[in-house]
Amino acid sequence: MTKALVTGATGFLGRHVCMRLNRMGWRVTGMGRNQAEGERLEAGGIRFARADLSDEWSVIEACAGQDAVFHCGALSSPWGAYADFAATNVAGTRHVIAGCRRHGVRRLIHISTPSIYFDGRHDRLAVREDDPLPSKQVNAYAATKLLAEQAVFQAFAEGVPALILRPRAIFGPYDQTLLPRLLRANDTRGIPLINGGSVKLDLTYVDNVVDAMLLGWKAPEEALGLAYNITNGEPVILSHVLRELFAMMDIPLRTRSIPYPVAYGAAALTEWSHRLLPALGEPQLTRYSIGVLGRSQTLDISLAQERLGYVPMVNLQEGLAAFAKWWTMEGRL
Repeated sequence: MTKALVTGATGFLGRHVCMRLNRMGWRVTGMGRNQAEGERLEAGGIRFARADLSDEWSVIEACAGQDAVFHCGALSSPWGAYADFAATNVAGTRHVIAGCRRHGVRRLIHISTPSIYFDGRHDRLAVREDDPLPSKQVNAYAATKLLAEQAVFQAFAEGVPALILRPRAIFGPYDQTLLPRLLRANDTRGIPLINGGSVKLDLTYVDNVVDAMLLGWKAPEEALGLAYNITNGEPVILSHVLRELFAMMDIPLRTRSIPYPVAYGAAALTEWSHRLLPALGEPQLTRYSIGVLGRSQTLDISLAQERLGYVPMVNLQEGLAAFAKWWTMEGRL
């Protein structure tokens, strides 16, 4: 029986990976911090190890006896203290690497982010994995995920069998971040669309990401040591996809158009005030979020298609319909 450790198992992607591997008959250990979500995994036959990625000993020991490690765990947020991101994303990844090295794990699949490509101020279309990166990362999340990638590349050079996936804007059932945030904004003041929502972007249905991870597990030796863009391969206009989703859910779409310079300036001012008064917590508006909504960002996935055999099996319309069905029945509860 093939054994796998899934970090970030109590999060959105990690949960889907655990569920898929369990259905395939793998012996799965899900590692995460959320005890309640961990108990739900255990109820489905998945072993749960409660641990923080910053806990070196716990992470290394969780790798013992594993054939594969699917490293989904990360601190993912547009706002927060750099030290917190570094502890989870950089040190945590190094702990995973140490565990893989010590216990002879046969394959490490590391989940990174295409956020490393974007500065939030310029359109970037059909970005390839080896295209130049911004001189400065857009936020602490992107900066620390880039450092984590560098640790994985170094580990591969030293003999750890690993590869990296960069999935863009993952959505689907159990997501509480991407589409739910837009739905909640629609319920309040309306979804803010920069310049009318004319930007082009990529989305990725969660099952397609899991497919890519399994392809990473089976990939030949010559495909290791590389990073791969993962999307649905269907770039869309933001306003178009919103209209399609809300029509599926029979919910009136409420939007408000904001010029990019106005939105970016307001976000900068908001960030300044929240840094001045940390008790305010995470600002609702950041320059990163304005960049996501206001600048076109699409990826070239030809490398994953050529080296991994990646083909998105669930198209965008099918994925939106699956999310809409789940949100209507369970997600909003």
